[in-house]
Amino acid sequence: MAATAADALTTARLVLRPLAPADAPAVAALAAPWEVARFTQRLPHPYPDGAAEAFIAQVAADREAGHAEVLAITRRGDGSFLGNIGLEQTERPGEIEVGYWLGIPYWGQGYGAEALKAALRYAFSFDGVEMVFGEVHPDNVPSRRVLEKAGMQEAGRVQGRLRGQPVETVRYEIRRPVVLPTLLVAAVALIDADGRVLIAERPAGKPMAGLWEFPGGKVQAGETPEQALVRELAEELGIDTAERCLAPLTFASHRYEAFHLLMPLFACRNWRGTPTPQEGQRLAWVWPNRLRDYPMPPADEPLVAMLRDLL
Repeated sequence: MAATAADALTTARLVLRPLAPADAPAVAALAAPWEVARFTQRLPHPYPDGAAEAFIAQVAADREAGHAEVLAITRRGDGSFLGNIGLEQTERPGEIEVGYWLGIPYWGQGYGAEALKAALRYAFSFDGVEMVFGEVHPDNVPSRRVLEKAGMQEAGRVQGRLRGQPVETVRYEIRRPVVLPTLLVAAVALIDADGRVLIAERPAGKPMAGLWEFPGGKVQAGETPEQALVRELAEELGIDTAERCLAPLTFASHRYEAFHLLMPLFACRNWRGTPTPQEGQRLAWVWPNRLRDYPMPPADEPLVAMLRDLL
């Protein structure tokens, strides 16, 4: 496995890219605290001078050999270095081990799970990879939660190593996802004259009731996403608009338990009528920077960050 700068992994808030020599100062600064190193297998403590440069050089050699990949976790927008995540082939065919760490300033913000999900998708993009596992100290509860949020499941206790010493660790695993049917759903960000965005709460009795989402619905056979939105806006909100008023913004691609959702998101500033709930849902006009105050389905969450950047 080998990523290149052109193959960097991009998520809603992060870019995962190959480590570069210029990352050495950030690696040394963020990896130095004992709180970061204490639960890792290999981070030295105290962190010696030159260790970051040697580590990055070794990573480049491992990548060239094709048996391991360590990616820098960086933040979209400002490019800040947050930590790194690694994938390493084991002696068992089709099995890869994942490991990661983040600097203390970036704990508790969901970056770990977001990076891990991207790394798992990357790992399973290679033919022959059937399972990815990670091992964590039983007391490292935050890291265990990251693994669980990424879809990995506890597989028992095993003998591992922590900072060169034998220790019991908890093994988490995830197997190659089953190919699921794709569900095409179109959504729209209705934007009023003040720049607010309309969202709707899923009513009781529907899946994910109580969560907020952008208006829209399933694309029926023979429809384009634009045609589906014109129909759905009339049915759900009692408003009329035209296909030419729908500007494509971005899209979501999310795996649910029974299907994979593909959801293009459009922007619309022109319509006739006043949006009025037609199906028992609650509506809210929300400033883009307040959208995260409303709980949303997993597929909608990445759209919020992109929408804030675009509006």
